[in-house]
Amino acid sequence: MPWALLALAAAALAVHAGSAPLDVGRALALGPRSDSVEAGVFWQLRVPRVLMGLVLGGGLAGVGVVFQAMLRNPLADPYVLGVSGGAALGGALGLVFVPFGVWAGAGAVQVCAFGGALLATLLLWRLARGATGASALVILLGGTVFNAFAAAAVLLLQTLLPAQRAQAIMFWLMGTLRVETLGAAALVPAALAVLLSLAFLLRLGPALNALALGDLGAAAVGVDVTRLRRRLLVAACVIVGAAVSVGGLIGFVGLVVPHFLRLLLGPDHRRLLPAAILAGGTFLVLCDAATRALFPVLDTDLPVGVLTAGLGGPLFLFLLWRERERLS
Repeated sequence: MPWALLALAAAALAVHAGSAPLDVGRALALGPRSDSVEAGVFWQLRVPRVLMGLVLGGGLAGVGVVFQAMLRNPLADPYVLGVSGGAALGGALGLVFVPFGVWAGAGAVQVCAFGGALLATLLLWRLARGATGASALVILLGGTVFNAFAAAAVLLLQTLLPAQRAQAIMFWLMGTLRVETLGAAALVPAALAVLLSLAFLLRLGPALNALALGDLGAAAVGVDVTRLRRRLLVAACVIVGAAVSVGGLIGFVGLVVPHFLRLLLGPDHRRLLPAAILAGGTFLVLCDAATRALFPVLDTDLPVGVLTAGLGGPLFLFLLWRERERLS
């Protein structure tokens, strides 16, 4: 599959990216248990960072495909719809109420992020029920309002915390793949949650195609629409909650990647969903590699969420303008 080869090529490129040159061949030869600085940087920093980029990027792109199919709207994205904002608010509450050391309560953070994502999704779905055409833009407005509310609540939490902890939460919310501060206790459960949920979603490609026919059309071909929507929502919330709990707010991956692939592959979700998962991981890994390559220029580690928002924001405005023109 060309998308898998592209993901492998991006991973191979990304392990070379950093503020200092690294002899990857020597690090591979030394192995992960070596005391060498090069081996430590490669095995403990760059490889986990690339793997998490593949997992989180694939998860966010897959959720974008699912939301766009459920709402039959190309503008749907977990970040735009407020689902990521809900997860961020839940995760921030988890960070506030766990012992000091931002990642000490990683399990609590993930559970709280899932709860926040689920609450945001349920509110969204109540708003979206029966919304089509021009009224579907109301859903986007609802997501924007919820994002604003979540951001205000997070800022309130930060004002109540010591400066060190508030700064850590702010950096987390900007979106980052700096996995060295997390540890396996946070990374492994989050990665497993995303991968298992994606495996579940991949089985539902034909059902997602049926949803494109509308609720009545899907029911006519034998799809239990209510049950399918519940399963999709739970899987999407697990992915977004897990992704936000370890990576913070990484926006627009679920918008940029599915839109680009739909132009290349068409609307068949049996092809679109697996391609989006692989391409989403590739996209996020390359964005993260770009932020590390910019370190000598900016003299700081640019959060990857800043770059994805910079790329996805203009595309979202273009799609919103095109949707408005189509409906006017």
